[in-house]
Amino acid sequence: MTHIDYYFSTLSPFTYLAGTRFEEIAARHGATVTYKPLDIMQLFALTGGLPPKDRHPSRQEYRLQDLERTARALDKPLNLRPRHWPTNAAPSAYALIAAQQAGGGDLGALVQAFTRSVWADDRDIADDAVIRDCLAEAGFDPALADRGLMTGADIYARNLDEAVRAGVFGAPFYITGDGQRFWGQDRLDALDRHLSDAA
Repeated sequence: MTHIDYYFSTLSPFTYLAGTRFEEIAARHGATVTYKPLDIMQLFALTGGLPPKDRHPSRQEYRLQDLERTARALDKPLNLRPRHWPTNAAPSAYALIAAQQAGGGDLGALVQAFTRSVWADDRDIADDAVIRDCLAEAGFDPALADRGLMTGADIYARNLDEAVRAGVFGAPFYITGDGQRFWGQDRLDALDRHLSDAA
């Protein structure tokens, strides 16, 4: 059975724009998935990237155009300048880690709930009430927002270290069991083809 490590940030607009297409692909191929939320700003710093605000103006402008075009093509609402971005992504990541360990809900829906909160709903995913709402929406116990915080912090840091060692430098990023790496929501078709070829 194929396994995929899924590295992402709950702050990432491109993770939001991926929607649940990744989960649909994984399910179609019978792949298991480990969700690995990480600190995207630290990842940029460790792999030679820059936070969007520090990039050359031409790169910043292109990013906004690309986001707008992609959102339109996917028919997804998108606020290019959300009120709560960037914010502290750690609390939402800890909740996601706790949800993955607890089970009982839909992790793909939880990733979408967090990223949609930032990029479409203008909500702060560092806010405990928002985290609880997202957990409930995805079928998890909202009390997971308060559980396993030390474990969550440890795994969150470990995910970043593992990502750097595995060659991850952006989000969303998918690594298959045979070591193939796919960066970005626009590479999901390539991931799908690779899983078909490997079957």
